[in-house]
Amino acid sequence: MIEKVYEWSKSDGKVIEGVIRDENLHYMHMSLPVNEVLPVHTTNANVYMTVVTGQLSIALADGAPTNYPAGTVLKIPQGIVMDARNSGTEKLELVVVKAPPPKNQ
Repeated sequence: MIEKVYEWSKSDGKVIEGVIRDENLHYMHMSLPVNEVLPVHTTNANVYMTVVTGQLSIALADGAPTNYPAGTVLKIPQGIVMDARNSGTEKLELVVVKAPPPKNQ
């Protein structure tokens, strides 16, 4: 088999999991039930967030929160304070890619 196969969890609960973590990128899967939040943090790499289902509400730096529906891809530079949450009415599912990956992880 030439390809390597990865899978992510299928859950209605809160999930934050690293699916692929190698020298090329970090590929993460996140699932947030309604009203769940990610910890406020500063991005440690260039981050590409894909909203798979639901609606992402995110405030970057000192900005006001903005809502993004399924099908949206965001690029967020390294070093930005991020406050992300599910303020929608259904489960929020995200794919997050960090590329290049953080050097310290």
